[in-house]
Amino acid sequence: MRRLAYRFTALSALVAVAAFTTAGCGLSDGTAQSPGQTTVTVYSPRPSTITDYVVKEFQAAHPEYKVQLLTLGAQEVADRVNAEKGRPQADIWWGGTPTQFEGATAKGLLTPFGADVLSRVPAKFHGSGDAWLAEQQQLQLIAYNHDMLKESDVPGDWADLILPQYKDKILIRDVAPSGTMRSVFSALIYQQYAKTSSPQAGYDFLKKLDANTKDYAANPSDLYLRLQRQEAALTIWNQQDILAQAAKGAPFSIKVPASGAPINLDGLAKVKGGPNAAGADAFAGFLLSDKTQAWLAKNAFQIPTAAIAEKPDWLAQLTYTELPVDSKVIAANSETWIQYWIDNIKNRG
Repeated sequence: MRRLAYRFTALSALVAVAAFTTAGCGLSDGTAQSPGQTTVTVYSPRPSTITDYVVKEFQAAHPEYKVQLLTLGAQEVADRVNAEKGRPQADIWWGGTPTQFEGATAKGLLTPFGADVLSRVPAKFHGSGDAWLAEQQQLQLIAYNHDMLKESDVPGDWADLILPQYKDKILIRDVAPSGTMRSVFSALIYQQYAKTSSPQAGYDFLKKLDANTKDYAANPSDLYLRLQRQEAALTIWNQQDILAQAAKGAPFSIKVPASGAPINLDGLAKVKGGPNAAGADAFAGFLLSDKTQAWLAKNAFQIPTAAIAEKPDWLAQLTYTELPVDSKVIAANSETWIQYWIDNIKNRG
């Protein structure tokens, strides 16, 4: 088991990317549809810095298709696909959690991609019945302002976050509205639940973490700004967003906890009954191609599930252990656990 402290300054010359904040909802038609083209409709919560690139390159490689992109929040996409089940409008759902995709699978809203697309992603990253595919992995880990803390002074594991020396040095994204933080806190509670079949020890840990937490940031942008202002030195967040901020000049570094990092999967699916099944397969095949995934790894700091021929330096240097969880147990209990944290722990540590 290895731990990694990764200072992004060594990579800053490689890329300069825009902030990856999810755009507001809107339908993007691009240029007018040409004769002979068919439309591929994509619903996605992914940020425009990613979707703009992929859509442009896909249309250049496949002039027979025109992409119509609807940008919504991840849960809004899930709700819309469900609402349209009698008359599906989307061909591709790009960006969502396993819980969202599995829920849609259970309702019969999704259908597998063609064999060529399915073969691009290892079987362990296929959803139930191959109805959806994980496109990327996101590590949830400890991040810090390296202008405030030396790497040797950063907590080495989750348990270290509650040590007295870190009191008021931690800033955390508010948990209730955040899928990332819900995932992290549920994974930490599960570590104790797996031993005792009770979440109580996990609650006790989170209460001590709350006591060390200076404040809860309202949203990711607030979190990044306040860390840069040195209101606190430490946080818990995903590697993709932290490295994206570092690429823009923020003094942020990441550290993978020694016992492991919870891993979130972000996926895509073909909507059952969508107007352009062939176009859906073409878009997914392009998205999962070596060229596209290599660009996303280098410029968007994604950890691809599909194999790529050449990894960017930051990914080649990244070593990590996955924090073990039982996704079924978490799916069944996460809502209860987080509600308990809201009602009994937040700001009460």
